[in-house]
Amino acid sequence: MGLASALLSFAHSLFGPGIWPGDWVWATSTAGALVALLPALGAMIVAIIRKGTGNRYDVVTLSVFGGIGVVAVFLLPWLLATGVSQTYQEAASKSGGQSGFSASDLATYNADYSPLIGKQSEYLGRGQNVYEVLFYPNGMQLSYIFYLILLVGLPALSLLFVMLQARTAFRRGPKWPSRFFWIPFVLMVLASVGMGANTAVHFWLGFLPFSVLGLIPVALVGPPPWSVINRPDPQPRQKVEPYRPEPPAPKPQPQLPPPPAQQYPATALAQAPEPPALAAAPGPIPPPPGSRNSGGSRYKRVRRLGHGGFGTVWEAVDTQLNRTVALKIAHAPDRDTEERMQREARALAVVNHPNCVKVYDLVEEPDGLALVMEYLEGRSLAEIVDSQGPLDDIAAGRLWSTMAGALAAAHEKGVLHRDLKPSNIILDRNGLAHLIDFGIARSQGDSKMTATGMMIGTPDFVAPEQAMGSPASPASDAWQLAATVSYALSGQPPRGTRETPMAALMAAARAEPVSKLPNRSAHARILIASLDQEPRRRPTLTAVRRDVEGWLARAGKSPDGPVTQIVTRRPPQPQPQPHQQPQPQRHPR
Repeated sequence: MGLASALLSFAHSLFGPGIWPGDWVWATSTAGALVALLPALGAMIVAIIRKGTGNRYDVVTLSVFGGIGVVAVFLLPWLLATGVSQTYQEAASKSGGQSGFSASDLATYNADYSPLIGKQSEYLGRGQNVYEVLFYPNGMQLSYIFYLILLVGLPALSLLFVMLQARTAFRRGPKWPSRFFWIPFVLMVLASVGMGANTAVHFWLGFLPFSVLGLIPVALVGPPPWSVINRPDPQPRQKVEPYRPEPPAPKPQPQLPPPPAQQYPATALAQAPEPPALAAAPGPIPPPPGSRNSGGSRYKRVRRLGHGGFGTVWEAVDTQLNRTVALKIAHAPDRDTEERMQREARALAVVNHPNCVKVYDLVEEPDGLALVMEYLEGRSLAEIVDSQGPLDDIAAGRLWSTMAGALAAAHEKGVLHRDLKPSNIILDRNGLAHLIDFGIARSQGDSKMTATGMMIGTPDFVAPEQAMGSPASPASDAWQLAATVSYALSGQPPRGTRETPMAALMAAARAEPVSKLPNRSAHARILIASLDQEPRRRPTLTAVRRDVEGWLARAGKSPDGPVTQIVTRRPPQPQPQPHQQPQPQRHPR
């Protein structure tokens, strides 16, 4: 009761004008307003905690939220509300001996505010309590219906806004944790039926408006970011010991070994964890384009498919397994390039997704270190859009969902792509999308391995933070994927095109707003959110995939269907002459 009397004295000093219905009546409403701040404070604390925990409700988090609800919504409000009523009763019955009021407080407390109210000490300190008024009505100053409306309606309205505070604190998550607030509040109201009826009326008259105002600070705290909400639960990594076979006993070779100059060592993926040492001098000069010289290698090159910043990609045949592969050979077999190729191979070897490029091997070719990858016939997304026009919402949704799943699988293994663009997505003969060319892929935390003079990403599709020199992150890959989907829907990059790559890079570094979005697309809303300049405000790939697949389901479409049909049925064509060599359009994957 001492805390309640202190609250009353403070409320009286804040707002206790000597006007009808009385200064202590006004102080009672002021005390109710102060008590109404406690549930709002508890909701703010919960919202702040969820900034770091998101929707992970383990035993510790649930205990903290439950404790906040019990203390801020039930225990403290109940003690203060009933204490205020008991203080008035003590001051009225024992001349203030145990009430905690001072002599000046008692003098004003006994003031008469007729008509209707009379003495404040009689009005607030005596009479029936809430339970008696509701269930055993007697002669009261106000009618029974008036009391019924105030003593039931005011707490019910206050309950509504306490529930809204809880729902606001638990935004972007399940609604059931809001029970930690509204259930304790219901218990507080039921436990307060021993308050004097007149005191309870004025207490709730002050409580209700401030429970409405309490929504404002809770809303200002804001919901937890998408990156926290969709963050996967941490799982302990299991240490996998590398397989080390026993050295076999020497056996006579059934065939003569190849000449020493044509031998190549065991692949880097099968070697010991430490990379092999390289010679200080650079390796042999790569053969000119179009060369068929494979140097007696296991991989016989057929034709060159492409030439990029880090290597040349060949269509080749694995002579031992008799299958077509894509062979990516480094331009300069120096230590930095070798470490980069080994890092790419290790990164991709741990990613297992049907729509990600597969890495078979890492071998030493006569003209450099070579990455052996899966080979795929198809056309790039950039070529499809350029030749056939933008995709519709169904095809773009399937593209987004598929590529989001592939990138999420890479991110789970700690692999970032960092150069996602329309030319790095291949649509196979069945119209299914595949993510290729992790040419600048890097494992998270691997910050020492960079290529001198390398520009990370393609300017038209690079995320703003990457263009400004900040480290790449899963949010950067999510931005580039959204930019690629926007291109598939509109036929142009989201920031528009620039005359030179440097101008495009400067536009990205200045974080120029996206201006070429497909605003009429059904995916416009999630595109705007995914292309936010601030990485922490972007939805994660998991959230995007869930949103897009939900839209496809509502449209009656499957998310794993073809993006577009690449190969169509055509009438028979005349056979080429013997001297002609048909060249199908093929791309590595």
